[in-house]
Amino acid sequence: MEGGNSPNLQLQQLPLATAAVSVQPHTDAFSYKENLIGALLAIFGHLVISIALNLQKYSHIRLAGSKDSRAYFKTKTWWCGLFLLVLGELGVFSSYAFAPLSLIVPLSAVSVIASAIIGIIFIKEKWKPKDFLRRYVLSFIGCGLAIVGTYLLITFGPNSHEKMTGENITRHLVSWPFLLYMLVEIIIFCLLLYFYKEKNANYIVVILLLVALLGSMTVVTVKAVAGMIVVSIQGNLQLDYPIFYIMLVCMIATATFQATFLAQASQLYDSSQIASIGYILSTTVGITAGATFYLDFTGEDVLHICMFALG
Repeated sequence: MEGGNSPNLQLQQLPLATAAVSVQPHTDAFSYKENLIGALLAIFGHLVISIALNLQKYSHIRLAGSKDSRAYFKTKTWWCGLFLLVLGELGVFSSYAFAPLSLIVPLSAVSVIASAIIGIIFIKEKWKPKDFLRRYVLSFIGCGLAIVGTYLLITFGPNSHEKMTGENITRHLVSWPFLLYMLVEIIIFCLLLYFYKEKNANYIVVILLLVALLGSMTVVTVKAVAGMIVVSIQGNLQLDYPIFYIMLVCMIATATFQATFLAQASQLYDSSQIASIGYILSTTVGITAGATFYLDFTGEDVLHICMFALG
């Protein structure tokens, strides 16, 4: 009897198993759609920011010999750049509400690509044949690699999506992995700050690592604030949770100190060095913070993680 009932039991369980499997592709497709929306918003934001900064720089260059130090306020070009800058920042801010932090942070490479192309088109520097390889060919190869990397990031990005509610944010904030990460980060930050202030260790890596550590907290809080605002707009009000305002204050504070250290670095080192080294450090620390706080890579297979790292 047991042997006769076994096939029937298997047949009865088969539709349930099939139904359970059929739900998973829908979830993956929805996750990929959210990733794509977030990535496109981030790419759009960084692209617009690059155009905005170059417009404002162009306005400053045109009025370099003017006696009025604020003459650029009277130009349409500068105000157009300011409008595009705000629009781009809104795009980047919104992207954190849709896609995992570990996916959005590396996409700031788009601004590097856009700045390189815009500079070549609008600045129109005269070059010598021997400088062509160094200035242009290698730059385009770098841009091409960045585009391929961006594609890999979007395709193999983590699919961890959860509602940014006050309960979820609080739960992540008091989780032991993040508390351990915060302890290590605070110790490293205090040591670096001691050597920078007391021992005059004005090395570019020291300053930009301070910026990266602050930036990791900035992106974590930005995602929390943006996500809670989106959830509130969808009808589930989150603005009455104290954690929202704690995250908002932390976001403003870390961004302010981050800008202060960047300004100090710009007085000591070339902007190209700051951009390249800062991007590497900020991306690495930012992804680590996102993976620790939001558990971005939980449930991801080894192939996806390796391809994401390759990107």
